[in-house]
Amino acid sequence: MPFYVPAEQQMKDRADYARKGIARGRSVVVLQYDDGILFVADNPSRALHKISEIYDRIAFAAVGKYNEFEALRLQGVRYADVNGYMYDRSDVTARGLANAYAQALGNIFTDSSKPFEVELVVAEVGSSVDEDQIYRLTFDGSVADEHGYVAMGGAADAVATALKERYREGESLSEALQVAVHALQQQDADRVLESSKLEVAVLDRTRERRLFRRLPASRIDALLSQPAAVEAGSVDDLPPLDEGSAG
Repeated sequence: MPFYVPAEQQMKDRADYARKGIARGRSVVVLQYDDGILFVADNPSRALHKISEIYDRIAFAAVGKYNEFEALRLQGVRYADVNGYMYDRSDVTARGLANAYAQALGNIFTDSSKPFEVELVVAEVGSSVDEDQIYRLTFDGSVADEHGYVAMGGAADAVATALKERYREGESLSEALQVAVHALQQQDADRVLESSKLEVAVLDRTRERRLFRRLPASRIDALLSQPAAVEAGSVDDLPPLDEGSAG
């Protein structure tokens, strides 16, 4: 005779399962700075990206199971391409994408035998800091409208605490990056994150049209070690975006 499991217990078990899977990975932080939005991931892989471009002004960051959030990233790219083609490029927004992801994740969490072990951030840079949009989505389809900074995955509580202590509005890119790296280092005692262990990208509002850029290791080192000399510079001198990169 099959055992009866209350719906409340099923949902709790699925949520616990998803949280444990997400916590096994390394954290990602997203911060606003004076000229845009900064994404920093504790990620030594040069091929399996946690941060990606979705559309002109929109980017995606994820933690958890790679094949699951990569499938979501591809769905997001298709959503943006179709809506931009059918209507107008300006009609593709982070809010619309977040709503689409929320519906998909909610359906999977409720109807599938196994929930997705993922947590996402969808961000859109505006013409000013006040117009930036950052949405955090959890495995059950819940959406939160975030401001300032977000920490997710791994030891997210420790990382978020460090961000709360050091983050200030209106920081330069170098200052924001230093805050992000310090916060990520709180996942382990006495840990030092080198540029080769970091995946860093920005949505830079000072650029034209495509605002997403990845930062190479040399740029990361310069921002961390010589902030005063780099703050006056522009992200425009970075090498071209790797078109084939994925979240």
